[in-house]
Amino acid sequence: MSLFLLGSMVNAFAIIIGAGLGTILPRIPDGMRTTITQGLALCVLLIGLGMALQDQKDILYIIISVVLGGLMGEWLQIENRLLRFGDKMEIWTKRISKGPVSEAFVASTLLFCIGSMAIVGALQNGLNDNPQTLLAKSVLDGITAVVFSSTLGIGVAFAALPVFLYEGGIALVAHLVGSHIDNASAMDCLIATGGLLLIAIAANLYGLKKVQVANLLPALLIAPTLKVYWPIMMQWTTHVFH
Repeated sequence: MSLFLLGSMVNAFAIIIGAGLGTILPRIPDGMRTTITQGLALCVLLIGLGMALQDQKDILYIIISVVLGGLMGEWLQIENRLLRFGDKMEIWTKRISKGPVSEAFVASTLLFCIGSMAIVGALQNGLNDNPQTLLAKSVLDGITAVVFSSTLGIGVAFAALPVFLYEGGIALVAHLVGSHIDNASAMDCLIATGGLLLIAIAANLYGLKKVQVANLLPALLIAPTLKVYWPIMMQWTTHVFH
């Protein structure tokens, strides 16, 4: 029996359970909530820096990917679509929560989805039926969901759906396509790009100038694609014109 979606399902349930636990905790004073959120922002910043700095040799690919990804994301209005979905959930849950559901949903979705464990773990689960990395991520995300929901509200729980679709989608593609996407150098480029987006999420959590991180998400697809196919295109162009 194939288990290529097991890790994604466990991760989604862990977020729901963690968020549920966080919402029943005693109310945290506003000052303490701000301090905790800023502390989490520093942790996210550290993770993002570690990811971004592990592949500096592909900086040109990363720059191009962020620029093209930003153009595509603005055209698709990804951030606004996520916020509108969050606003609808805020209306549905206003009787049980008065927190910023929309903001919590977007921030936690991006945090749980953008990262090496989400991408690599989903690929491992899809390629080898090995959910170990996603199971470890589930524990971390569950704990993070407890802290986030205790400060940001029930909107964190709704991140479980896009997390499942994102990780499950990667796992499904990996399961179907197999070795064609098992490229270590492309993964390094993708993870470094994801690290930059995590740094932007940290800036948002810390309350600095708002970065529309969701509109940069297409960069995660463009970066590994450029890494794999740009050299091939250059070789083909050189061959044609010489």
